[in-house]
Amino acid sequence: MSTILETVGVGKMYGDFVALDDVSLAIAEGELVSIVGPNGAGKTTLVNVLTGLLKPTAGLVRFRGQDIAGIGPVMLARRGMARAFQLVHIFPAMTVRQTIAVAVVSQEGKGLRFFSAVDDDRGVRDRVREVASIFGLERKLETEARYLSQGEKKLLDIASAFALQPEVILLDEPTSGVSSADKHGIMRNVVDAAKKAGVKAIILVEHDMDLVAEYSTRIVALTAGKVLADRPPAAFFSDPEIVAAIVGKMVGRLAKEA
Repeated sequence: MSTILETVGVGKMYGDFVALDDVSLAIAEGELVSIVGPNGAGKTTLVNVLTGLLKPTAGLVRFRGQDIAGIGPVMLARRGMARAFQLVHIFPAMTVRQTIAVAVVSQEGKGLRFFSAVDDDRGVRDRVREVASIFGLERKLETEARYLSQGEKKLLDIASAFALQPEVILLDEPTSGVSSADKHGIMRNVVDAAKKAGVKAIILVEHDMDLVAEYSTRIVALTAGKVLADRPPAAFFSDPEIVAAIVGKMVGRLAKEA
């Protein structure tokens, strides 16, 4: 399998605080890599570095062999990597059609012609319907996002990222706030959609360890800004020290929040 995304010796500091320390990882085509760790482990910083929002203090970030450090999510999306940004929380009065169309129009470079492009461009309309259909949202196209169920909102967030036609997609806790009964349905939908859409790799940040165990090909565990483990699920969960250091802390955090 060829490497599609990698970090080499990445570090990130905020003054004297070390958020990431010598983080190296490689993600290959065909993988679903989960990034896990307790609060303060550096997950959010790593995600922001991977998606071009932050420039690392040290080290390299490469996508398809090209340096992408700090280029920003818009430029990164044009190169083939997208992140679900929870647009429905930003634009709750937009319909499902309009929300997906934002991504379609952006990817096709139609810019400020957004609404006219949606109304007049058959290609945009067809692409919006195609994406909505993949995620089971075709019957909700004219529904405003605020009237969707929480599970449907999550699917719409992810659908918007898929509409960018990425090779790599990063999902930041895509099932948070969703009932336990719906979580596996969302993940199955995402994995199936990725195959249909030609997505070559998925990066998942998720605290639900049942989902991590079932859907990951590899798990990268962070603690105090360092990589503690980078293993397949079976090897990860069979190591009591790793489970105690990562899963134990995460379960403790969730118990406090409950």
